[in-house]
Amino acid sequence: MDGHDTLPKLPANYVPLSPISFLTRAARVYPHRVAVIHGARRFTYAQMLDRCRRLASALGRAGVVPGDTVAILAPNIPEMLEAHYGVPMAGAVLCTINIRLDSAAIGFILRHSGAKLFIVDREWAPVARVALASLRTRPW
Repeated sequence: MDGHDTLPKLPANYVPLSPISFLTRAARVYPHRVAVIHGARRFTYAQMLDRCRRLASALGRAGVVPGDTVAILAPNIPEMLEAHYGVPMAGAVLCTINIRLDSAAIGFILRHSGAKLFIVDREWAPVARVALASLRTRPW
């Protein structure tokens, strides 16, 4: 024992790290450092945190409430990364859908997940439309 095992975990000496708290801390400690590089696009940690918070706010305004599922069909682009933070910030559950799937598989995942909202990169809009057409209850 090194003495740390007996110290009780209290707010003054221990804060569990989650992806959201990691991003918040990184934006506070390294606000001007580059967090995302995608082609010519660059975002600092402060900008990324702002973008994720804006997504969370937009989801709330759209009617997403804690516990809802938000599905996304997009490649590995900054918006997909932002969804990994913004959706949990809204208290919702993220359901990422692989862009290589066909419309039948996408429709199955949307039904099974009970997605309330479906975010789609415009490049995959055609396959998403077909998947949505197969659903009785469609997400927004």
